[in-house]
Amino acid sequence: MKATLLESREIAPDVRHFVFEVPDMSQISFLPGQWVSFEEIINGDPITRAYSIASPPDGNRFELCLNRVESGHLSPFLFRMQPGESLEMKGPYGSFVWREPANDSVLVATGTGIAPFRGMLQARLGNDGSHKIKLLFGVRHERGLLYRAEFEELERSHPNFRFWPTLTRPELSWQGRTGRVQQHLGEAIGDRRDIEVYICGLREMVDDVRARLKAMGFERKHIIYEKYD
Repeated sequence: MKATLLESREIAPDVRHFVFEVPDMSQISFLPGQWVSFEEIINGDPITRAYSIASPPDGNRFELCLNRVESGHLSPFLFRMQPGESLEMKGPYGSFVWREPANDSVLVATGTGIAPFRGMLQARLGNDGSHKIKLLFGVRHERGLLYRAEFEELERSHPNFRFWPTLTRPELSWQGRTGRVQQHLGEAIGDRRDIEVYICGLREMVDDVRARLKAMGFERKHIIYEKYD
Protein backbone atom coordinates (compact mmCIF):
# COMPACT_ATOMS: atom_id res chain seq x y z
CA MET A 1 0.00 0.00 0.00
CA LYS A 2 1.02 3.61 -0.44
CA ALA A 3 1.72 6.12 2.34
CA THR A 4 1.35 9.77 1.34
CA LEU A 5 3.19 12.55 3.14
CA LEU A 6 0.89 15.23 4.52
CA GLU A 7 3.47 17.36 6.31
CA SER A 8 6.92 17.33 7.88
CA ARG A 9 8.62 19.80 10.19
CA GLU A 10 11.99 20.12 11.86
CA ILE A 11 11.87 19.53 15.60
CA ALA A 12 15.63 19.44 16.27
CA PRO A 13 18.79 19.66 14.15
CA ASP A 14 18.57 16.87 11.54
CA VAL A 15 15.37 15.51 13.12
CA ARG A 16 11.93 15.86 11.55
CA HIS A 17 8.38 14.98 12.55
CA PHE A 18 6.37 13.43 9.69
CA VAL A 19 2.63 12.99 9.22
CA PHE A 20 1.53 10.37 6.69
CA GLU A 21 -1.81 9.01 5.58
CA VAL A 22 -2.83 5.86 3.73
CA PRO A 23 -5.38 7.10 1.17
CA ASP A 24 -6.69 3.63 0.32
CA MET A 25 -7.72 2.94 3.92
CA SER A 26 -10.15 4.69 6.23
CA GLN A 27 -8.60 3.20 9.35
CA ILE A 28 -5.12 1.85 10.14
CA SER A 29 -5.31 -0.67 12.94
CA PHE A 30 -2.23 -0.83 15.16
CA LEU A 31 -1.10 -0.81 18.77
CA PRO A 32 0.88 2.21 20.02
CA GLY A 33 4.58 1.31 19.88
CA GLN A 34 4.45 -0.69 16.65
CA TRP A 35 6.37 0.19 13.46
CA VAL A 36 5.89 0.48 9.72
CA SER A 37 8.21 -0.55 6.91
CA PHE A 38 8.95 1.78 4.00
CA GLU A 39 10.38 0.69 0.66
CA GLU A 40 11.77 2.84 -2.15
CA ILE A 41 14.09 2.36 -5.13
CA ILE A 42 17.27 4.34 -4.40
CA ASN A 43 19.94 4.48 -7.12
CA GLY A 44 18.38 1.44 -8.74
CA ASP A 45 18.29 -0.67 -5.57
CA PRO A 46 15.23 -1.50 -3.43
CA ILE A 47 15.79 -0.12 0.08
CA THR A 48 13.60 -1.13 3.02
CA ARG A 49 13.69 0.46 6.47
CA ALA A 50 11.52 0.14 9.59
CA TYR A 51 10.38 3.16 11.61
CA SER A 52 8.51 3.29 14.93
CA ILE A 53 5.16 5.03 14.87
CA ALA A 54 5.20 8.16 17.04
CA SER A 55 1.44 8.51 17.49
CA PRO A 56 -1.62 6.59 18.70
CA PRO A 57 -4.17 5.33 16.14
CA ASP A 58 -5.94 8.19 14.34
CA GLY A 59 -8.01 7.13 11.35
CA ASN A 60 -5.78 6.50 8.35
CA ARG A 61 -2.95 8.74 9.60
CA PHE A 62 0.24 7.99 11.47
CA GLU A 63 3.26 10.03 12.56
CA LEU A 64 7.00 9.34 12.58
CA CYS A 65 10.06 10.93 14.16
CA LEU A 66 13.24 10.43 12.12
CA ASN A 67 16.78 11.64 12.18
CA ARG A 68 18.67 12.22 8.96
CA VAL A 69 21.57 9.82 8.58
CA GLU A 70 24.08 11.42 6.22
CA SER A 71 25.27 8.07 4.91
CA GLY A 72 21.82 6.50 5.13
CA HIS A 73 19.97 5.12 2.14
CA LEU A 74 16.38 6.09 2.93
CA SER A 75 16.36 8.90 5.50
CA PRO A 76 17.81 11.51 3.07
CA PHE A 77 15.05 10.57 0.61
CA LEU A 78 12.37 10.99 3.28
CA PHE A 79 13.79 14.36 4.30
CA ARG A 80 13.50 15.52 0.67
CA MET A 81 9.89 14.39 0.30
CA GLN A 82 7.25 17.06 -0.30
CA PRO A 83 3.60 16.94 0.82
CA GLY A 84 1.56 14.89 -1.62
CA GLU A 85 4.41 12.52 -2.52
CA SER A 86 4.07 8.81 -1.68
CA LEU A 87 6.11 5.68 -1.11
CA GLU A 88 5.41 2.00 -0.53
CA MET A 89 4.54 0.93 3.01
CA LYS A 90 3.94 -2.34 4.83
CA GLY A 91 2.68 -2.99 8.33
CA PRO A 92 2.21 -1.98 11.07
CA TYR A 93 4.17 -4.69 12.85
CA GLY A 94 5.97 -5.22 16.14
CA SER A 95 5.60 -6.34 19.75
CA PHE A 96 7.02 -3.26 21.53
CA VAL A 97 3.64 -2.38 23.06
CA TRP A 98 2.13 -1.97 26.50
CA ARG A 99 1.91 -5.23 28.42
CA GLU A 100 -1.48 -6.14 29.83
CA PRO A 101 -2.73 -5.92 32.48
CA ALA A 102 -1.35 -2.43 33.02
CA ASN A 103 1.39 -1.99 35.59
CA ASP A 104 3.58 0.77 36.99
CA SER A 105 6.33 1.39 34.44
CA VAL A 106 9.65 3.10 33.80
CA LEU A 107 10.38 4.09 30.19
CA VAL A 108 13.99 4.62 29.09
CA ALA A 109 14.78 6.31 25.76
CA THR A 110 17.60 8.08 23.98
CA GLY A 111 17.39 10.17 20.79
CA THR A 112 14.67 9.15 18.33
CA GLY A 113 14.05 6.11 20.52
CA ILE A 114 11.48 8.42 22.09
CA ALA A 115 9.20 7.93 19.06
CA PRO A 116 7.17 4.87 20.17
CA PHE A 117 6.86 6.22 23.71
CA ARG A 118 5.11 9.35 22.42
CA GLY A 119 2.23 7.32 21.00
CA MET A 120 2.21 4.86 23.87
CA LEU A 121 1.98 7.63 26.48
CA GLN A 122 -0.73 9.54 24.65
CA ALA A 123 -2.83 6.38 24.49
CA ARG A 124 -2.22 5.12 28.03
CA LEU A 125 -2.42 8.37 29.97
CA GLY A 126 -5.71 9.24 28.32
CA ASN A 127 -7.29 6.08 29.74
CA ASP A 128 -5.33 5.19 32.88
CA GLY A 129 -4.77 7.58 35.76
CA SER A 130 -3.89 5.00 38.39
CA HIS A 131 -0.64 3.37 37.26
CA LYS A 132 2.57 5.34 37.73
CA ILE A 133 4.74 5.95 34.66
CA LYS A 134 8.18 7.56 34.63
CA LEU A 135 9.92 8.58 31.39
CA LEU A 136 13.72 8.83 31.50
CA PHE A 137 14.87 10.51 28.27
CA GLY A 138 18.51 11.13 27.44
CA VAL A 139 20.04 13.28 24.69
CA ARG A 140 23.25 15.24 24.21
CA HIS A 141 21.99 18.83 24.07
CA GLU A 142 18.89 20.56 25.41
CA ARG A 143 17.74 21.35 21.86
CA GLY A 144 17.58 17.60 21.25
CA LEU A 145 14.80 17.00 23.80
CA LEU A 146 12.23 15.92 21.24
CA TYR A 147 8.60 16.66 22.12
CA ARG A 148 9.73 18.25 25.38
CA ALA A 149 6.76 20.63 25.62
CA GLU A 150 4.34 17.74 25.07
CA PHE A 151 5.87 15.61 27.81
CA GLU A 152 5.98 18.54 30.21
CA GLU A 153 2.29 19.17 29.55
CA LEU A 154 1.50 15.48 30.14
CA GLU A 155 3.34 15.73 33.45
CA ARG A 156 1.30 18.79 34.46
CA SER A 157 -2.02 17.22 33.50
CA HIS A 158 -1.42 13.65 34.75
CA PRO A 159 -0.30 13.23 38.38
CA ASN A 160 0.73 9.62 37.70
CA PHE A 161 3.32 10.63 35.04
CA ARG A 162 6.85 11.96 35.57
CA PHE A 163 9.23 13.23 32.88
CA TRP A 164 12.97 13.01 33.60
CA PRO A 165 15.12 14.52 30.84
CA THR A 166 18.90 14.19 31.14
CA LEU A 167 21.71 15.72 29.06
CA THR A 168 25.23 14.45 28.43
CA ARG A 169 26.45 17.82 27.10
CA PRO A 170 24.49 20.45 29.05
CA GLU A 171 24.87 24.20 28.78
CA LEU A 172 25.71 26.13 31.94
CA SER A 173 22.08 27.25 32.17
CA TRP A 174 20.75 23.67 32.40
CA GLN A 175 19.48 22.84 35.90
CA GLY A 176 18.14 19.35 35.27
CA ARG A 177 19.71 15.91 35.34
CA THR A 178 23.00 15.32 33.54
CA GLY A 179 24.84 12.26 32.27
CA ARG A 180 23.64 9.14 30.53
CA VAL A 181 20.25 7.59 31.25
CA GLN A 182 21.99 4.60 32.84
CA GLN A 183 23.26 6.81 35.67
CA HIS A 184 19.69 7.61 36.74
CA LEU A 185 18.22 4.13 36.36
CA GLY A 186 18.51 3.20 40.04
CA GLU A 187 16.85 6.43 41.18
CA ALA A 188 14.03 6.03 38.67
CA ILE A 189 13.28 2.45 39.68
CA GLY A 190 13.90 2.54 43.40
CA ASP A 191 13.53 -0.69 45.36
CA ARG A 192 10.78 -2.23 43.27
CA ARG A 193 11.39 -5.21 41.00
CA ASP A 194 7.77 -5.88 40.03
CA ILE A 195 7.37 -2.99 37.58
CA GLU A 196 7.81 -3.09 33.79
CA VAL A 197 10.82 -1.35 32.24
CA TYR A 198 10.53 -0.39 28.56
CA ILE A 199 13.73 0.55 26.71
CA CYS A 200 14.15 2.04 23.24
CA GLY A 201 17.18 3.50 21.52
CA LEU A 202 20.52 2.53 20.04
CA ARG A 203 21.77 -1.01 20.62
CA GLU A 204 24.61 -0.07 23.00
CA MET A 205 22.32 1.79 25.41
CA VAL A 206 19.61 -0.88 25.30
CA ASP A 207 22.06 -3.70 25.98
CA ASP A 208 23.67 -1.78 28.84
CA VAL A 209 20.33 -1.00 30.51
CA ARG A 210 19.21 -4.62 30.13
CA ALA A 211 22.42 -5.85 31.77
CA ARG A 212 22.03 -3.40 34.64
CA LEU A 213 18.42 -4.43 35.21
CA LYS A 214 19.34 -8.11 35.30
CA ALA A 215 22.11 -7.33 37.79
CA MET A 216 19.52 -5.50 39.90
CA GLY A 217 17.39 -8.65 40.03
CA PHE A 218 14.79 -7.96 37.35
CA GLU A 219 13.14 -10.94 35.71
CA ARG A 220 13.32 -11.06 31.93
CA LYS A 221 9.53 -10.81 31.58
CA HIS A 222 9.62 -7.31 33.11
CA ILE A 223 12.14 -5.96 30.55
CA ILE A 224 10.64 -4.93 27.20
CA TYR A 225 12.90 -3.39 24.58
CA GLU A 226 13.37 -2.24 20.99
CA LYS A 227 16.84 -1.69 19.50
CA TYR A 228 17.83 0.74 16.75
CA ASP A 229 20.97 0.05 14.73
